[in-house]
Amino acid sequence: MRIQRIASKWQKTQILLQGPHLQVYIPETQKFSLENLNTMIHKYGLVYIKPDRGTYGQGVMSAEYNGPLTSDTSPQAEPQVPQIQEPSPLPPSYKHRYGVQTQTYLSIDELYAVLIHKIQGREYLIQQGIDMLTYQRRKFDLRVLVQKNLKGEWETTGYIGRVAAHQKIITNHHGGGTALPIEHLLGPHMNERQLQLMIQELRQIGTLVGYQLQSAYPRLKELGLDVAVDAGFKAWILEVNTLPALFPFKELKDKNIYKRIRKYAIHYGRFSRSRSASFR
Repeated sequence: MRIQRIASKWQKTQILLQGPHLQVYIPETQKFSLENLNTMIHKYGLVYIKPDRGTYGQGVMSAEYNGPLTSDTSPQAEPQVPQIQEPSPLPPSYKHRYGVQTQTYLSIDELYAVLIHKIQGREYLIQQGIDMLTYQRRKFDLRVLVQKNLKGEWETTGYIGRVAAHQKIITNHHGGGTALPIEHLLGPHMNERQLQLMIQELRQIGTLVGYQLQSAYPRLKELGLDVAVDAGFKAWILEVNTLPALFPFKELKDKNIYKRIRKYAIHYGRFSRSRSASFR
């Protein structure tokens, strides 16, 4: 029986949102439209625009709003008699990033026109931007690998960090990202206890996602979760890949991790047993 794959990010997100224990980990995600772009960018300040179907981070863009957010409910100060005329503040602006290119626009309509030109009629999503932790001023996320084990149960089998290339917004290998142990990336931000609690949470999130997606797609065997950690150490599931790359885990110092990953992958049929000797 072939391993099931799901291309649509929208479909996977909708299934995950049905899991009561997973909702807290899912950034707000909407289908791309001018209305949703206008609402979300003024609510969060930063949004990601990504294709509903696609791999390797191709076509992923970001948009950032420089101005007051609609969710800002801070109390207004009492009016006072001005003593010195302050210069007028800069007008709100919208920054669009794609690859290593950045452009700034003065209206949401200008930004939308540029995005429509880039999208070219394809299905796209808008996702809430996360204030991710950084490593040497570069954003990073965590790849969490989840597999069916020899008993047919979901098991979180590996974790690895991915650091974006300079001035890029995507972190994967094909986009120039660098793979590093998560301890290397999270260690400067957390003490040992916080790090262990985060690893424990990642393990739990992985298995929860496996069982939740399996409720709709019973032939799934392996998943790769892209998880961001924000400045408050909250984990966010950015995306779930049903054809995850396994080779990055080969570089981890603990070789037993990759051996277990390989063993499970061969067992559930990603690689034929005749090819297993070359999967090293």
